[in-house]
Amino acid sequence: MDNWFTIDKIDDNTFAISEYKHWEETHCYLLNGTKRSLLIDTGLGICNISDIISDLTDRPVTAVATHIHWDHIGGHKYYPDFYVHEAELNWLNGEFPQTLETIKNYVVERCELPKSFDIDEYAFFQGKPSKVLYGGEQIELGGRTVEVIHTPGHSPGHMCFYEKEAGYLFTGDLVYKGVLTAWFPSTDPAAYLESLEAVSALAADRVFPAHHSLDIAPEILIRMRDAFKELKSASNLRHGSGIFDYGDWAVRL
Repeated sequence: MDNWFTIDKIDDNTFAISEYKHWEETHCYLLNGTKRSLLIDTGLGICNISDIISDLTDRPVTAVATHIHWDHIGGHKYYPDFYVHEAELNWLNGEFPQTLETIKNYVVERCELPKSFDIDEYAFFQGKPSKVLYGGEQIELGGRTVEVIHTPGHSPGHMCFYEKEAGYLFTGDLVYKGVLTAWFPSTDPAAYLESLEAVSALAADRVFPAHHSLDIAPEILIRMRDAFKELKSASNLRHGSGIFDYGDWAVRL
């Protein structure tokens, strides 16, 4: 697989599986319980993530998507047991608001692709989930419980996942160091602020984003929330207002 995946051990039963050879540096996370494992996002689908996951767990794997964007569901084809939020079900049934050609351009943009990869064979995953989520559910893994938090803004059905006992918060594309995306027609800046308010109220000891640096502290949740509040007060929390830079992160509206 041309060393496509990089594995970071978070603890004995939690791993980050990263794709650093793509410009967005996408991260997926494997949480192993005593009864089953949860795979949060499955990456770009350029290489077979299941080969990596099978080395890290021998338990049944449930995949869950933080949201239905191409760089988070590429490996879902290997996991028929997968969950998705109700608000994005139609995106798995031919109604994603971007063309396949646009998605292919994203895949090859600024990316060190494996020699074996054929972009002509790349497809946007479509399928029927084994369970539909709405937010508020508890996912039991055996000795570990993960809470589903509906956090729209980046996308209508975006979800964060919170493991209270460990203090782990998996933020998907809601929170990361880099330029946050809130300018697509399918984004909602006002909802983004509400979601930041929700996650910033959690007792998170560690934050695990879906992109770029894994060196990210919980205090960024407060800074992002407060920055979005200031944008709202200045009437800038709307599409088309521009890019706002806060040092280690920015947002494009």
